[in-house]
Amino acid sequence: MPEARALKRVENIQKKIGFIEEVIREYGGISDALADEAKGRAAILMHLTAIAEQFDKLLHSGELELLSRFDKEDIKGSYELRNFIAHDYEGVDLYEDVIQDRLPIIRKRAEEILKG
Repeated sequence: MPEARALKRVENIQKKIGFIEEVIREYGGISDALADEAKGRAAILMHLTAIAEQFDKLLHSGELELLSRFDKEDIKGSYELRNFIAHDYEGVDLYEDVIQDRLPIIRKRAEEILKG
């Protein structure tokens, strides 16, 4: 059974995905949200970075069993995305792919973990 702190990190991942989805709804789509560099894109990138941070904290706290429930590509991708955000803020196509293709998978796995 994962520690309560680890489950809280999974809840945070799920919450950040929800925030990203909220931003996208407010703008009427992923492309429009990312086109607004000052608000929409900044908010999305902040939440994507926070998701990567939660995965990193799970790794460093030794929650390997919990992490194994996520697709390795999702975890690896979140680290790579965090680095990409830090070095190339303008990679809109990559962000769209991650939001559209990977976040739903991560959200589903987070829901499964939290259900037990």
